[in-house]
Amino acid sequence: MRVAVLSDIHGNLPALEAVIDEAGRERVDLVVNLGDIVSGPLWPRETAERLMRLGWPTIAGNHERQALALDRPRGFGDRFAYNSATPEQRAWLAALPKALELDGGAIRLVHGQPVIDDEPLLETVTPDLGVHGSRGIRAATPGEVRERLGPNEAALVLCGHSHVPRVLALDGALLVNPGSVGLPAYDHDQPHDHVVECGSPHARWAIVERTPRGWQAQLRLTAYDWAAAAARAEANGCGDWADALATGRVGRTGRPLPGLSLRASRAAPA
Repeated sequence: MRVAVLSDIHGNLPALEAVIDEAGRERVDLVVNLGDIVSGPLWPRETAERLMRLGWPTIAGNHERQALALDRPRGFGDRFAYNSATPEQRAWLAALPKALELDGGAIRLVHGQPVIDDEPLLETVTPDLGVHGSRGIRAATPGEVRERLGPNEAALVLCGHSHVPRVLALDGALLVNPGSVGLPAYDHDQPHDHVVECGSPHARWAIVERTPRGWQAQLRLTAYDWAAAAARAEANGCGDWADALATGRVGRTGRPLPGLSLRASRAAPA
């Protein structure tokens, strides 16, 4: 069984289409979507339309829960996506489950932590951004992951949210974060200031495969027209997104970041 794992598309339709094409060439048996689907200044309506037609197993991310499924979106990216979406698309987003189990419970899908979807499962945010080069985020320890995961009988746990591709073997299970299809870098202030940079503008996703020796994972990078995505973000007033999409690194930001020299932008990230 081969499964393509996508997460954090954030309305980046060209990136999504490139991943769909590559996954098709890989002859996967199933594609799953781990949430944060349309929020951002890109192509939210078109992305929702494409995914609704595909009918993949899909869960809600924190952006669907916090804003897009409600009539009070908070950040610019959520407002842009909410205002672009049709009523049918908003209803689809609102109806998405928080988690799913597939293959008789052998595969578990969550967005962030199972109980707290806006905090990462495989990373820990720290209050030391800029101290000795810290980005304010690190790989979680096995003990931290074990506590966050809670009781688990799945052999494969798929998660997203942090945009950081990572694979961890823990207590007989394989945990996989495929990274973000649509946004390779960002800065955020919750629960502390931190910066995530994947270092290149590629779309990120994963293929997991069940073998006689157990589950194994491939973290994938897919090229697409990221210049078009960056231009779309710039045209919609989000220079921070434009820089992240074009380079895979944080450039302009919506606020000063302690210990880091980054250019100021008039648009804060979603």
